[in-house]
Amino acid sequence: MNRPKPQQAGQRVARRRTRQRLAAARARIDQWFPDREFIMRSQGQVRFIRIGARTQKRAATGAALLALAYVGSITTLALIRWHESRDAGDLLTRQARVEKAESRVATYRRNLDGVTSDLQRRQDFIEKVTQAHLGALPSDAEHGETVTNSGSEATRTIDKVSAVVPEAGNLARMEARQLAFVESLTRYADRRAARGLAMMRKLGVNPQMLLRTPTDGGADGGAARAAMGGPLFALSTDADGSIDPRFARLGASLSRMSALDQALSRMPQVLPAGIDSMSSGFGYRSDPFTRHGSFHPGLDFRGPLGAPIYAAARGTVSFVGQRAGYGNCVEVTHGAGLVTRYAHMSAFRSHVGQQVSAGQTIGAIGSTGRSTGPHLHFEVRINDRPTNPRPFLEARNHVPPKIVSQPAGPATARGPAQDPGPDKGSD
Repeated sequence: MNRPKPQQAGQRVARRRTRQRLAAARARIDQWFPDREFIMRSQGQVRFIRIGARTQKRAATGAALLALAYVGSITTLALIRWHESRDAGDLLTRQARVEKAESRVATYRRNLDGVTSDLQRRQDFIEKVTQAHLGALPSDAEHGETVTNSGSEATRTIDKVSAVVPEAGNLARMEARQLAFVESLTRYADRRAARGLAMMRKLGVNPQMLLRTPTDGGADGGAARAAMGGPLFALSTDADGSIDPRFARLGASLSRMSALDQALSRMPQVLPAGIDSMSSGFGYRSDPFTRHGSFHPGLDFRGPLGAPIYAAARGTVSFVGQRAGYGNCVEVTHGAGLVTRYAHMSAFRSHVGQQVSAGQTIGAIGSTGRSTGPHLHFEVRINDRPTNPRPFLEARNHVPPKIVSQPAGPATARGPAQDPGPDKGSD
């Protein structure tokens, strides 16, 4: 005979207990609704009315359902009213925000004219200061220039802004004026750089050579590039960190102009001696000792013994001493292979490594070395090759007219005042 498993026995016990509880519940309900009899007497007649338990249960169930329906309807109505009141509150809040925003916009519009006036005054100040230092900026474009012209675009922008937000029309005009100023300043920088390039080419100097920096390559290019650094200060004109191309072009043009100005400042620009005549020019001449034809790599300026000798341009003294044929000599390095040499000195007024400015005294006129009398021998060397100094000096306002008009031909066939003989000073 098979015995039931413990699990099945437990399920049977649980079902039996459930049936017992349900039976007990029905018994209690039956006790609440016993069969009832009602006796009614009317006009001497007695009537018996009997209400069974099932009828009472149905009546109680109907009454309970009606009560639940009533409570549900009341609850639903309360929820609807609560949602309506909340939506009304949100609407009032939004209306208050809109009114506040409109009030702020109205305030901004009233202040917009004041802000625009302040910007116009600042722009007036910038333009006046710029004009005082740089002169009138070019407003018209020349043939071949690549600077943008935003005039027509700015006019269309002003019209659109004025149509949509009339109060912002003046601000749009201010922006157009700022862009026009940026473009004019860019043209000025480009034209000034072009003049510098033209001057260098006229002097026979390669502009790229003077503009070359150690970071462009060469023997020390890598080391110089590795030695660069410093904190980053990013520039931007827009809120997203970008730069308007017109402003970027302005920065590039100003940087190029500055580099050319620096290069030009390293070129000879000051008369190296306070004298009024040359005793020998650059190139072919009759040697004062042999009287045979020879090449003279510089200019000779006669002058009294001990007269000051000036640096022709700013730079660094790179040599102080004696050289064969030159006697006492000072050399100043101006960068990018450009060197000026001052020879036959009677005394030194500078030392190696000294930073000198244009016109600073670096020595005194003498007659040391291969010389026939007190004078200054002045050379300009580019990459150790002698270059005629005369065009450099003639290109500057520091040169007296008498020197500018001095011919650069051979030293022979000159008048007595320009004879490069022994008593006039020549090498």
